[in-house]
Amino acid sequence: MAERANTLQTVIPVERIAAAIYLIRGEKVMLDSDLAELYGVETKVLNQAVKRNIERFPSHFMFQLSTEEYDLLRSQIVTLSEWGEVGEKADWVY
Repeated sequence: MAERANTLQTVIPVERIAAAIYLIRGEKVMLDSDLAELYGVETKVLNQAVKRNIERFPSHFMFQLSTEEYDLLRSQIVTLSEWGEVGEKADWVY
């Protein structure tokens, strides 16, 4: 029963996930930093794990944001706390 209680506490609200999905290049994607937060790991760790296991993912699974896409996305996010630390560049999307 304790295991079930722990599982219920770790369920992520659908609204939190939906708020982290962006439409870029016609694809619904999540920033690497948001995905890392959902998994409870650092962004760097997530990206390293994906690159280390790249053969497990289809070629279209992720892409790197252009400078223009990054700037546009950042301008749309209201507060820096929603974006992450100042200077942190979320350059991969999944």
